[in-house]
Amino acid sequence: MSHHLTSRNPALSKLVQEGYELEFRPGLLLVHAVPYVNAHSQIAYGTLVSELSMDSPDIVGKPGSHQMHFIGDHPCFEDGRVLTPIQYQSAEFPLGSGLTAHHYFSHKRKDKQRNWIDYEDYYVKVKTYVDVISGQAKKIDPLVDARTRKVATWADDTTPFVYADTASTRAGILAINERASQLRVAIVGLGGTGGYVLDLLAPTYVPEIHLFDGDQLHQHNAFRAPGAVPAEALGRNLHKVAWYSEHYGNLRRGVVPHAEMIHEANVHELSQFDHVFLCIDRGQARALILDHLKNTSTVVIDCGMGMHVSKDDQKLWGTIRTTVSSPANREEAASLMPLVDREDDLYRSNVQIIELNALNAAMAVLRWKRLIGMFADDRLEMECTYNTALNQIGNKPEPL
Repeated sequence: MSHHLTSRNPALSKLVQEGYELEFRPGLLLVHAVPYVNAHSQIAYGTLVSELSMDSPDIVGKPGSHQMHFIGDHPCFEDGRVLTPIQYQSAEFPLGSGLTAHHYFSHKRKDKQRNWIDYEDYYVKVKTYVDVISGQAKKIDPLVDARTRKVATWADDTTPFVYADTASTRAGILAINERASQLRVAIVGLGGTGGYVLDLLAPTYVPEIHLFDGDQLHQHNAFRAPGAVPAEALGRNLHKVAWYSEHYGNLRRGVVPHAEMIHEANVHELSQFDHVFLCIDRGQARALILDHLKNTSTVVIDCGMGMHVSKDDQKLWGTIRTTVSSPANREEAASLMPLVDREDDLYRSNVQIIELNALNAAMAVLRWKRLIGMFADDRLEMECTYNTALNQIGNKPEPL
């Protein structure tokens, strides 16, 4: 998070000038040393935590919420009664970045017509909350003050992102999203579905996403890629992985290109990853990878698409598939995947449909997020398929 925040944003600058003890973390604003009265009518000090909405990497927007978290005991009136004007919820609230709040406050101001109004900036939001909370402490000791005049601090940004992830903090799901922060992931094959897998993984907290594909970026690839590939990129003789690494470098670090197909000489490289997404159509390559990883802890998420054009009425139909191979089900999972190369194999069809590439990728990434505990998982399926003609999802429910 940029150290220019306080100089380029008048609301934050005013908080600093007035002496509030601020700390900036990715997507969060902390106000330390806020005096309050506890249940024993004693003065204590806590920390207010607000989401920090950003219009750009250096420009703060309007507060995304009128609510704030609090680290400490619940503030009280001077006589020890709970301070009800801000009371909302009390529990443990994991905020991410190693922070856990104990309370969630809700407080709005009223205008001259006594209508509730939102906070126009972070100065007003912080000052309003501090005044309500510390006002009770001042009744006991008029000298207590949240304005300690300590220098604002910035926590080290250990995320993979070029700019702060304010979407997670705004939604209150940073701690959930951080569950991916210790994982290493690879994508094998960037021809269609693999590009969309990357598109969905890029905003996650995975430190490294390794890309394996030896093909160059051609014009037909652009019509199956997420977003818009510039015409000039097509004339640079780039490998697909180089283009994707460069493109997603605008959002994050750690997208590592490997301009090579997986074969006997390099398949061992995949064993260093926690999860490998297979987005390839060659059965023999799939068999090679599965055989090498069968005695490792690496979980494989295999994507498949089989499309046909019906001869009678010239309509598309087919199936997409997501299969999970884990240490607990290697043989069963392998039996569900095409492991040989056959010219008439449904999954070797050259027909690739962009919306099905995207859906196949979404199914795979959702399955991955359930595996790592980001989403609830009541099914624990080994394979999920979607049939276009039936508009039907099928699951094979064998446990992993």
